[in-house]
Amino acid sequence: MADRYSFSLTTFSPSGKLVQIEYALNAVNQGVTALATNGIVLATEKKSSSPLADPSSLSKISLVTPNIGMVYSGMGPDYRILVDKARKVSHTGYKRIYNEYPPTRILVQDVARVMQEATQSGGVRPYGVSLLIAGWDEGILPEDETEAQEGEEKKATGKTGGTLKGGPMLYQVDPSGSYFPWKATAIGKSATSAKTFLEKRYTEGLELEDALHIALLTLKETIEGEMNGETIEIGIVGPPADHLLGIDGVEGAKGPRFRKLSPQEIEDYLTNL
Repeated sequence: MADRYSFSLTTFSPSGKLVQIEYALNAVNQGVTALATNGIVLATEKKSSSPLADPSSLSKISLVTPNIGMVYSGMGPDYRILVDKARKVSHTGYKRIYNEYPPTRILVQDVARVMQEATQSGGVRPYGVSLLIAGWDEGILPEDETEAQEGEEKKATGKTGGTLKGGPMLYQVDPSGSYFPWKATAIGKSATSAKTFLEKRYTEGLELEDALHIALLTLKETIEGEMNGETIEIGIVGPPADHLLGIDGVEGAKGPRFRKLSPQEIEDYLTNL
């Protein structure tokens, strides 16, 4: 009886499940562990199928906008399609209209909508990936800070249908199209143990350096093999990196907040573990 529903994407089983969604989640759980802490740090293992592969060509963390990046667990080709769609929405859809990049929440909603549509359309299958999307949103500062900053803009624009909270944002998006905000989380085959470790280590108000330290310790507890600058990939959301802007003398221009650490930077952090 169960087989009758196993290959149908748009038919619910008697228990109320879309079985193909569960299969997509199984694909996610076969992927290597990726994790994030609200600092924000995205960290993952770059696992090659062959020792002959060029490690510099492997990448699991992608830049979407100057302030937003994402990492995945699951099927790489599906992930690349979603990255392309996210970039298209951000650059040609949102920025062309509003002259600014979308807030993290708006981008997450667009990506989740694309993934959800794949669960109810004939002739397609669900995306076999889960995503962690991290970014920095410009928004309203807490009242005690805004009072001390005369001349600062105190209200966010209404483009997103509500007041924006400023600061680092972290979301998880699943193959079903569900998305959740997190303080710290993990996806992949070792997600359960990684989350348990994060629960013990995470505290409110983590500094970026502390979040990096916790992320590396968590990976150390959950991955097999050697950890070095070639096998680990890390992206961070931090202060504007003006040296990465590529232009000089532009008044008000700010560098990107999201960037990937170089292999040497990762080696330096691993040395201090």
